[in-house]
Amino acid sequence: MLPEVPVHDRRLDEYREAAGDEAVERLRDVAEPLKGLRLLHLNSTSFGGGVAELLFTQVGLLRDLGIDAHWHLIEGAEDFFTVTKAAHNGLQGAEVAWTETMEEIYLERLRANARALTDTWDVTFVHDPQPAAIRTILAEEGETDGTWVWRCHIDLSAPFEPVWEFLARWVESYDTAVFTSEEFVRPGFSGPRIAIVPPSIDPLSPKNAWLDHEVVWDVVRRYGVDTQRPIALQVSRFDPWKDPIGVIEAYRIAKRSVPDLQLAMIGSIAADDPEGWHYLQVTQHGRDCDPNVHLLTNLQEVGNLEVNAFQRAATVVLQKSLREGFGLTVSEACGRRRRSSAATSPGSGCRSRKA
Repeated sequence: MLPEVPVHDRRLDEYREAAGDEAVERLRDVAEPLKGLRLLHLNSTSFGGGVAELLFTQVGLLRDLGIDAHWHLIEGAEDFFTVTKAAHNGLQGAEVAWTETMEEIYLERLRANARALTDTWDVTFVHDPQPAAIRTILAEEGETDGTWVWRCHIDLSAPFEPVWEFLARWVESYDTAVFTSEEFVRPGFSGPRIAIVPPSIDPLSPKNAWLDHEVVWDVVRRYGVDTQRPIALQVSRFDPWKDPIGVIEAYRIAKRSVPDLQLAMIGSIAADDPEGWHYLQVTQHGRDCDPNVHLLTNLQEVGNLEVNAFQRAATVVLQKSLREGFGLTVSEACGRRRRSSAATSPGSGCRSRKA
């Protein structure tokens, strides 16, 4: 059996204040005929990105609605995740090296994962390219009961064709494909029914909960950032598509007009992203020992609470994504309670922000 991610219980009624009674009751009505349905979410990591963050909330809420929801992880070594990262980059338009050997590594690992997928499910959600071929592999063995949904969290509007041609043969066999935005759907994509589901934030997550001003300033100071000076912030993986070097260049341009500006960049290192270390080092080099550029990761115990505090303390929140959506980080920043005065000292309110 594939590893299962443990998920805390969630209660839909706890969201009444944030979502409203009508939305909660509508969800309960829609879910009523689905009670007892067995649903699987399948992806490649339980931490370090938006997919994992979404699933921690969604799986718990599905269970509260009476759906037997589970979240399992595919397994792979470094060579497999190096291939899937190249596929991820290629699908977003990078002209990556793509070879038959890479395709063989990908398929060999997914065949091993398919053998470990021993349970049967009414609905299976497969997230992103990493596990995409698993449905076809199971179909070849006559083991694809239920409905299969491919959830694509990346921008497929202009992929590198060799990578897309390889992926298309697997994802076109799904029953439904779900994208974040209509603009992210590959032109001419055919086969599955298309659905558009924008990303969403969890208003009850520690990342989005209200924090007292004293807590905000204490957290920010803990990481060496001066609370008396303006702060620019980006929260994203250290990834070429988040353009971390471009963020630093933009900070240096802004610093000509705002000499005391600081830059904080918060990212996570995920198990399925072997390039993460490399781009963290590239960003560290691009920082060029500037003491006013702060690079923070989950390896420094920067988690949901810390992200929340930095987003509240920031003067400007930016998201320099070259591709993909950026709904989560911008939505989080926009969702912070705005104050009429832009405070610059502890205890007197958080600065205003722009996204």
